[in-house]
Parts: sequence; C-alpha cells; structure tokens
Amino acid sequence: MAQLDEVDPPRTLQMAGGIIRHIEALIARTSPVGDSHFFDPALFPWTSVLEAAHPDIVRELAALTANLDEVPGFEVISTDQEKLTNDGRWKTYFFRGYGVDFPDNCQACPRTWAALRKIPRMTTAFFSILEPMKRIPPHRGPYKGVLRYHLGLVVPRAAENAWLDVGGERRHWRAGGSLVFDDSFVHSAGNDTDEIRVVLFVDFVRPLPFPVSLLNQLVIGLISRSPYVREAKQNYDDWRARRREGAR
Repeated sequence: MAQLDEVDPPRTLQMAGGIIRHIEALIARTSPVGDSHFFDPALFPWTSVLEAAHPDIVRELAALTANLDEVPGFEVISTDQEKLTNDGRWKTYFFRGYGVDFPDNCQACPRTWAALRKIPRMTTAFFSILEPMKRIPPHRGPYKGVLRYHLGLVVPRAAENAWLDVGGERRHWRAGGSLVFDDSFVHSAGNDTDEIRVVLFVDFVRPLPFPVSLLNQLVIGLISRSPYVREAKQNYDDWRARRREGAR
C-alpha cells in the first residue's frame, strides 16, 4: 500500500498548499467519530434508511446497467481522474458533485434521489460502476472534512474478489450493506471478477464540534465553487449534449 506522500494530491489540495493539511490535522484530532480507516455504519442512523431503499435503488439502476455505453467514464466528467482511470471502465452516474446537482439524473431516478436526500449534509452522490477486471490504483480523496459511504448495489458472486482497501485494511461489499470510511487515507479498489460491481457512492460532511465545523463548512464551500467542481459539471453537460446530438 502506497504511503500518503507517495500519492499525488488532488487539485483541490494542490491549490491550497499546506493550509488544508493543517486543517485536516485539526479535524483528525477533534472529530467525535474518531480518525480511523473504517467506521461502524451504526454511528450514522441514516445508513439504515439507505439500506431499506436498496430494492428501489437497484430497480432504477437496472435501466443504466442494461446499456453501459450511456454511462460516461469518470475521466470524461473529471479530467483530474485521468491519473486513476483512462479506459472508460470506471463509470459514474452523478446526482450531486460537491454540492452541484445533476437534475436530469435526479429526475431519472426519483426513488434513489429521495433516499439520498435523507442523508444529512450530503456533498456528493453517484452510482459508481466498476467493469470486470477493473482496478483503481492507490490514491487519496480531496479533503478529510467529509466521510465516504458505499451502499452495495450489484456485487459479483465471487464477492471476495471485489474489494476496497483503505490504509492497508481490506473490506468487501455486500448487496444492501453499508461501508463508511475516510477516503483521505490512501485507498484503492478492485473488481477482479468477470461481473460488474456497482455501489451508491456518497460523501457527507464529517461530524465536528464548533468552531471546527464552521471552518470545515467554509473549506467545503470553497471546494464546491472551485474550477475542479465546475469543470466536472460542464464536462458532463457537454457529454450529454453530444450523446443527444448523436442520437438524432
């Protein structure tokens, strides 16, 4: 497993320099849920609501997985992901990206969007699809002020061969099951099977005491207004427009 200083930081961290690092250290010291690789989903009561919505979400997902050509690769939406994936086999269907909503997708999956709106302080949400034999290399997330949630939606039959590794600690997805982790630790993922793996991928604001929570909200707000985020929404809109034009 790569160490943090061996992994290039995301553009959000590169732009802010060392300031974000100091804020992240403060977050690690003060967060009431602690500072670990994985967290007990029971710490976040809304996870049971998402698990209960699993059948409805899977039904809406089925229309997408039936035609994966209509789902863009992550690098198409966010060019910052090209260092992680460049073959179109990590596909993403966004509902929200750092506070910026994708209305067409929300309307196309109303039950999924209704369930997502029950997550307090959600910043990002999308279907994350790993095609067969796809791996995501070691990397770290943009910012420690959010935690990451995965709801297993489509899990290969050989579930032990589809994995998430955070800081050297490996877990496996389960259909209808929740994983909560801190993506600011170096992590990687792999689908070493001949089937697709799909999760509902969510970032939400990390619980913090005042006034650290206020500082955290300020940083998240700045990230949401950064070119990093705005570019991704524009890239998606452009991709969608090209697909519609090609269908005529």
